[in-house]
Amino acid sequence: MSDATAAHHGAAARMGLKQGDLVQEIGYDDDVDFDLREELEAFTGEPLLDEDEHEVVDAVLLWWREGDGDLVDALVDSLTDLDDGGVVWLLTPKRGQDGHVGAVEIQEAVPTAGLHSTTSEGVSEQWQAARLVSRKKN
Repeated sequence: MSDATAAHHGAAARMGLKQGDLVQEIGYDDDVDFDLREELEAFTGEPLLDEDEHEVVDAVLLWWREGDGDLVDALVDSLTDLDDGGVVWLLTPKRGQDGHVGAVEIQEAVPTAGLHSTTSEGVSEQWQAARLVSRKKN
């Protein structure tokens, strides 16, 4: 395990992932945290699925940066292949990093997309993750 991988060892467990979980990745670009991706694949034993694959998944990783477009649309699209009870992890650059997304933008977009935020995790040096789940229907 590299030093960088060791730095976020345990992120997959903190994210609630388990062996065999299928995870779809949306918003992949050359700035994503490759060590985190490797940890998630090793922990689940499954490759991350790209946004063009349409299998029912247990979780979605949505890498999102300021300027990527409409966050509400991206969040709604992230639900397409998500299993009932699945989780969306919205990964955004931490404050001070290029592409940082303000908390207000996230707080406004999440409920509009029919989701709510339950927790957040610092999953790497550059990225933070917000755990989003569907709102319960009354």
